[in-house]
Amino acid sequence: MRRVAKLSAAVIATAALAVTATACGSTSSDSDKSSSASGGKGGPKIGLAYDVGGRGDHSFNDSAARGADKAVSDFSASIKELTAKTSDTEADREQRLSDLADAGYNPIVAVGFSYAPAVTKIAAKYPKVNFGLVDSVVDAKNVNSITFTEEQGSYLAGVAAALKTKKDHVGFIGGVDNPLIKKFEAGYTQGVHDTNPKVKVDVQYLSHGQDFSGFSSPDKGQQAAQGMLDGGADVIYTAAGSSGNGAIEAVNGVKGAWAIGVDSDQYNLPGLAKYKSSILTSMVKNVDVGVYDFIKSVKDGKPLTGNNIYSLEKGGVSLATSGGFISDIQPKLDAAKKKIVDGTVKVKTTP
Repeated sequence: MRRVAKLSAAVIATAALAVTATACGSTSSDSDKSSSASGGKGGPKIGLAYDVGGRGDHSFNDSAARGADKAVSDFSASIKELTAKTSDTEADREQRLSDLADAGYNPIVAVGFSYAPAVTKIAAKYPKVNFGLVDSVVDAKNVNSITFTEEQGSYLAGVAAALKTKKDHVGFIGGVDNPLIKKFEAGYTQGVHDTNPKVKVDVQYLSHGQDFSGFSSPDKGQQAAQGMLDGGADVIYTAAGSSGNGAIEAVNGVKGAWAIGVDSDQYNLPGLAKYKSSILTSMVKNVDVGVYDFIKSVKDGKPLTGNNIYSLEKGGVSLATSGGFISDIQPKLDAAKKKIVDGTVKVKTTP
């Protein structure tokens, strides 16, 4: 608990810098943050509704932010960013999207599956506004659903874990027990067992149902990881937003143990630099690419709609190679990727 307190302070400090420098976000899950950055005249006005954690989570939201930042730079755009609270109701999410639409922002990107009901309702009220929704599907003429084959990238993470464990014992920590995060668990477990059926996989979720605190509680991530490490696991993959920062810290405190990051290449994130020697790889989910593609399509006058799936084959998900820790097993990872892409291996989406 003492170690994670230091990490949490660092994460909050990093988020505070992000608020000052880039006008948005927070790892705090108790307040709705908003700010704006001005672009050149004539560029699109981008609205971003973040999930819990916001910009500065070193994970999922940060990836979306990178896509928006690139659009701001490339298209002289302006941006308005709002961040969800753990206590959000459907009315809160609807209000957040309505506020952006009323203020003239178009496109509006809702980051996270929890926004699906709100996007369904608000998109119908604002038919001339283009909405992007990350990680869920809404069928509407003015909605672009940006989804990923998380299970495929997680399969490769499982292969890496099975090849790197010295104890035949690994772990998976999920932020919230829901169908989306189950895809991460399913792919990871399958990858582990297809590589070595003898490897034990511990699984733990940090919150359940409509309690989204599992995505923004580094202390919970640290405790879960420490429990797995104490139980004998030596490789832990965490799909839990900023909660994963605590898991990475716990792993860093155990010699010979490895953490597998998620969403962003966490080895290269300044806020986690202290722990990068323990980050084996990260299952990178290129939310930034999906967000950028959507904003560009609106700017070009040809808005993307429907369900646009970013797969392993298309580079939507991948394993980061930073640090060189998986170089020795890269041929086996490449072989596993090939089997997925050519259809030899079908990766499950449920455990």
